Amino acid sequence: MMEKVKIGELADAIMEGLEEYKDLATDEMKKSVKKSGKIVKQEIEKNAPKRTGKYKKSWAVKTTKEDANSIELTVHSRNRYQLAHLLEFGHAKRGGGRVRAIPHIAPAEEVGVKELEDEIERALRK
Repeated sequence: MMEKVKIGELADAIMEGLEEYKDLATDEMKKSVKKSGKIVKQEIEKNAPKRTGKYKKSWAVKTTKEDANSIELTVHSRNRYQLAHLLEFGHAKRGGGRVRAIPHIAPAEEVGVKELEDEIERALRK
């Protein structure tokens, strides 16, 4: 709907429209980040090694920081965090030799970044 604006009020009308767009875009960005965090968690769980299944089930998404304009999520292992880097990169054995790496975190991160880019692009096209 068109609204008549006097020339002296044009700057205020433009700023009001931009603020409204910023609020909508911020909400969409936050939704996209939350969705990507869940996808990263699911990818890690899907590709994680599973001897007993406890490591695989230990992954969670936590909101680290959130304010009006931004959100920061952390995908982490709640109680098996000591194993994450050992499994991801491999490690030396006590008696010599090495345990092979099982990359499962880095590939999940790549999937999450791609998904986040796609989601943001879709949200801004609306």
